[in-house]
Amino acid sequence: MADTVDPRILQLAAEYTECSNEKTPELLLQLKDIVKSVPAGSEEQRKVKEDLYHYGLIQCSVLFLIQDYRRVNGGWMTAASLADILSLCCVGLDPQEDAEEFYNKLLPSALGNMLLLARRIQARYVRAMKEEERGELFSSFRRVSDSVSWLFSGHVQLAKDVLRMKHFLQLLMADDEETEAVAMSVLQKVLRVDSSAPRQLDEDSLLTILDELVYKLSASSNPVIGRAATGSLLLMLESNPGVGQLVGARYKGLRTLLSKQWTGKGFGQELGQLLEILYSSSYQQEDLQRLHRAACTIQAVWRAFLVRKRMKRLPKAVTSLQRSFRARREREVSQLQRQREEEALRQQLQLHRLRAMRRFREKQLALLEIVHPGQMDKHLREVQEKAAQTIQRIWGGYRERRKFHKQKVHLAQYKAAVCIQRAALRFLNRRRKMRESLTPWRKTDLSDERRQELQLRLDSRLHLHPAPQMSAEQSSDLHSRAQEKLGQYLLKRSFHRGSEQRREALLAQINTDINMLMDAPALAHVTEKDLDKFTSRSVPVALKAKQRHNVTLRRSRWPWWRKLGDEFIEDDEVLLSDLPVPELGALFLAGTKD
Repeated sequence: MADTVDPRILQLAAEYTECSNEKTPELLLQLKDIVKSVPAGSEEQRKVKEDLYHYGLIQCSVLFLIQDYRRVNGGWMTAASLADILSLCCVGLDPQEDAEEFYNKLLPSALGNMLLLARRIQARYVRAMKEEERGELFSSFRRVSDSVSWLFSGHVQLAKDVLRMKHFLQLLMADDEETEAVAMSVLQKVLRVDSSAPRQLDEDSLLTILDELVYKLSASSNPVIGRAATGSLLLMLESNPGVGQLVGARYKGLRTLLSKQWTGKGFGQELGQLLEILYSSSYQQEDLQRLHRAACTIQAVWRAFLVRKRMKRLPKAVTSLQRSFRARREREVSQLQRQREEEALRQQLQLHRLRAMRRFREKQLALLEIVHPGQMDKHLREVQEKAAQTIQRIWGGYRERRKFHKQKVHLAQYKAAVCIQRAALRFLNRRRKMRESLTPWRKTDLSDERRQELQLRLDSRLHLHPAPQMSAEQSSDLHSRAQEKLGQYLLKRSFHRGSEQRREALLAQINTDINMLMDAPALAHVTEKDLDKFTSRSVPVALKAKQRHNVTLRRSRWPWWRKLGDEFIEDDEVLLSDLPVPELGALFLAGTKD
């Protein structure tokens, strides 16, 4: 075979075995010159590709696609060139040997590595800041995308694998508009190469692609993105009619969005075709709903027919009922007979135990007859001690079990008592707090420390100023005066307490009126429902407010010369001259001086 192989392939394979990983991608770029040196589509080119596959150079190219190209000469342009060479070598290659490995392992691996390379270039393109670097990365990304398209166009069975791979979905879901357009162009090429690819997808992958296309139509305003997304969605709907019904049911406002946002943007023909398909899918959905209602009606009629038929067969059910009753009675008789047999067997076993016990005791008596009479007492004591130990052990276990049961009962009672006491204390505490809140004017008792302090002050006062000696008449007179003052104090205390309560009630009413006036709307927006907020329940306050209101209205109708001084005030207004003149629109508030 070495006589017919191109010597350049042999030399390249030999150099590959001695080359380092950083220099290998540059070395593999020589494959393009070897493949291009022969006519395209000829037998010589097919032979060259088979030799490259036989010597493992194509497999090496697949592996080196996922290398880090930041340290390779040429960077990501070298990676894009290597992907281009790999797609060129794989298309048109049909190896005679290891064909299953080529189609089932090498081609899917090459496709996945190309998509991974495109994803890496896309991520670096999004993060790049310099225009020169962004231009090189975008050119590399486009070359890798073209290589992917060329690969699955030469091997159609790879088209459905492109839609299933997560790297392609990540390319499609990027936030960069330029790379999004390239990814959607790859999607359109996949649908043109293999129109049955969407039907072979699982539901999650299909919904992911549809969600992303609809999102781009709704979120983007770029005509390039809109045209690409519209074309991709149109191809998916044309390839699978079921997708149209799914889109119509899942995205309710898509037709309105397309009509309002993308009309007149330069791709009206594709947009019109998409809208026609969506309208037809909605009509098909209505037809399906009509068929569903018809099916429900048919099912209801059929169930009614079955019920009537079962009602006609009810007389025949008596025979079946009797048959089941006889079978149940036979089962009960057989069960009773089985219980009797078990009872007889139990009695027979008990009889066998009694006979065995009798034989054991007879054997013991025979052994006792053999024992010497002098050792009989010793033997009986040992038997009695063993019996006593057995009885004590059984009794001790029974006593401990009963004691443990009593302890469990006492523990439960103790926990219940603790819960009841806690609840009672909380209840009494709440009642005490409620009672204290309802009696705010209750007399407060003196503490022991305060009482002791006052007693010491009283004793020191009496010691410094002793009481003079008085006669009995003076003592009785002093006592009567003290009793009289005490009575007056008690009477005044109840009166003062009532006055204090009335004062607090009046203050509460005033505060309520103030709050109502603060929350009241402006006079220009007052309605009949708001009159209560400007009305006082105090008769003097209402009378005074009415007088001031009348005076204010009368003065507002005066000519200008009467408002220059107080000499033109009438006699009936002199009594009110000591009051401040409120401004127009002011109100009199009870309990205030302003």
